[in-house]
Amino acid sequence: MSAARPLTTPRTIAVIAALPLLLTACGYGSESTDDGKQTAVAAGAKKLSADEVKIGYFPNLTHATALVGVQEGLLQKELGGTTIKTSTFNAGPSEIEALNAGSIDIGWIGPSPAINGYSKSNGRNLRIISGSASGGVKLVVNPDKVKSLDDVKGKKIATPQLGNTQDVAFLNWIAEKGWKVDAQSGKGDVSVIRTDNKVTPAAYKSGSIDGAWVPEPTASKLVTEGAKVLLDESALWPDKKFVITNIIVSQKFLKEHPDVVEAVLRGSVKSNEWINANPEKAKASANAALEKLSGKALPADVIDPAWKSITFLDDPLASTLNTGAEHAVSAGLLKRPDLKGIYDLAPLNKVLKADGGNEVDDAGLGVE
Repeated sequence: MSAARPLTTPRTIAVIAALPLLLTACGYGSESTDDGKQTAVAAGAKKLSADEVKIGYFPNLTHATALVGVQEGLLQKELGGTTIKTSTFNAGPSEIEALNAGSIDIGWIGPSPAINGYSKSNGRNLRIISGSASGGVKLVVNPDKVKSLDDVKGKKIATPQLGNTQDVAFLNWIAEKGWKVDAQSGKGDVSVIRTDNKVTPAAYKSGSIDGAWVPEPTASKLVTEGAKVLLDESALWPDKKFVITNIIVSQKFLKEHPDVVEAVLRGSVKSNEWINANPEKAKASANAALEKLSGKALPADVIDPAWKSITFLDDPLASTLNTGAEHAVSAGLLKRPDLKGIYDLAPLNKVLKADGGNEVDDAGLGVE
């Protein structure tokens, strides 16, 4: 398999556009929760054009830009007297529904639900305005049963859900190996077992699956059960980067409150800068945020390897989203979507330029 042809389709799994079932592109369950929490505003801080901005994200390491940005006050600092109200979600579709209903204005989300939401609304509901994270997806296997990539043939390998980002990526990898699998049933030279990430470790421990192509921290949880990392998906992509988390905004909110959107983007850029400059402190901050949200922190043997495999960046890696969409189409899981206009990176590029950074590209999928 050529490194220049990413086989996986981490974000673009526009697959979702054709498969409403794709509920867990980045999450670990199908429910959504609204914590309704507001961050503290400094006394005397000046409000922007909105009294508050409603932000959504997942209690997930690949959403650490938001976790850390809220936890450390980096987002609120840029917003001044405009209050942040946070909501957390466990599935992309529920976050898209919240965006469409006005329950949130801006969200951190995976590529699949973003593509699905954009396509289903005929390009009228959202824009992708920034990247946030890359990587964090691995093929982990039972080392007693699978000793090489070729040994995957004939085995039972889990993915999070039919048509989700990792599922499409795995189907593309299988096709590149020259093996045949029916995408809908998962039957063929490899048995693709669609299993919720929350129960995948138990399925592995029981022996009902031989491995899994999954995001973090599920991959590292499996390793604690004796699995071995056979392949890091980043190895399949040019420069070892592919989009796993984007930032989206309601088109209505973007039009009415561009100053607030710009402030959130400044906070996101500052958060990623702090994460990359202080990786250990940032990891601890993200874990503290997860503990507040879920009631339980991740143990060191899970969070340490998981954290190392995720890259936090502002570039949305638009070309990889487009490639992912093409993979979903070729897998027969998606009708070719019109993604023109899904990106509006002008606000981000303004922030990056002011911060002394390089502008990022929309791969020809930006607003005209």
